[in-house]
Amino acid sequence: MTTDSGEQRGRASPAARAVRDLDPACFAFVMATGIVSTGMSLLGPSWLSLALLAAACAGLAVLGAAFAARLVLFRANLAADLRAPDRAFGFFTITAALDVLGLRFALARHPLATAILAAPAALAWLLLTYGVPASLMLARTRDSVLADVDGSWLLWIVATESLSIAAATVVPVWPGQAGLLAPVAASLWCVGLVLYLMVATLILLRWFTIPVRPEAVGPSNWILMGATAITVLAGANLLGLTANLPVVRATSGFVSGFTFTLWAFGSWWIPLLVIIGLWHIRRHWPPTYELALWSIVFPLGMYGVATLTFGKAANLRFMAPLARFVFWVAVAAWVLVAVAFVRSATKPARAAKAAKANV
Repeated sequence: MTTDSGEQRGRASPAARAVRDLDPACFAFVMATGIVSTGMSLLGPSWLSLALLAAACAGLAVLGAAFAARLVLFRANLAADLRAPDRAFGFFTITAALDVLGLRFALARHPLATAILAAPAALAWLLLTYGVPASLMLARTRDSVLADVDGSWLLWIVATESLSIAAATVVPVWPGQAGLLAPVAASLWCVGLVLYLMVATLILLRWFTIPVRPEAVGPSNWILMGATAITVLAGANLLGLTANLPVVRATSGFVSGFTFTLWAFGSWWIPLLVIIGLWHIRRHWPPTYELALWSIVFPLGMYGVATLTFGKAANLRFMAPLARFVFWVAVAAWVLVAVAFVRSATKPARAAKAAKANV
């Protein structure tokens, strides 16, 4: 039986192997491309924003189809990922990708698309936000998972805050539901805030108590900053709601102060993450494409969008030029990662062509 199964795996087509081995965090491409498109819609040029939006939508369609195929054909592999501490939190990119695209559509004045995307995003978040921690607590195979804690765990916070943004975004469109949507948005913002404090503490605890290997400080740790950035954006959206809502009156002071605190802390992370990243590259030279590189693009893009939005909401004028600078860094990072992806995807074909030429 085992031999036959192994032979079947060996005979699997490249497409089947790609679906079987699909990384749970694959939707990070949609997140990164969607937020860069959002920033371009705010700063221009609009044609580039639309091109990136098309790329993000295409990526969502392709990856969604691949994920559905994996769910049907390779449930055992998917279940194994849900039990793996270093991979399980990658599934939260599903929620975040849908909500980031929803934000972009809202800026294009298509709030119905935002609401449609938020519905499956909320369902996925609800299943994962209880299923993943429960799996790691009740079904783990060893005493501690602390050695597996990394930046990917913060995708839990990113997904939570993305739902807060989605809820706040549709409040002006459906004012009759503001009494429900505004408290949901504020509650999710608070939940994400507390989760960030917990998970960031676990990551620092790992760094300072367990010998740090180069792979432990990879690109996914940029989500330490990305999670603060999306929380800042969610806070700015809450501050933008009408002041006569009871939940806004009850939380505006706290949200405003803590949002600035998170913005400052996220800014503090950037130089440290650059230093850690340079150390990682030095140990992995020459650098090669990996999915986690999109985890650098997304935080940079989100930091730019969040800084610009919060600066306007809080009337902090110094944030606008900073946001523009960081956002163009995010655009450059997107281009570099996209080029690396294309080179990686076409490498087998180029190698085969070179081998044929040598013959």
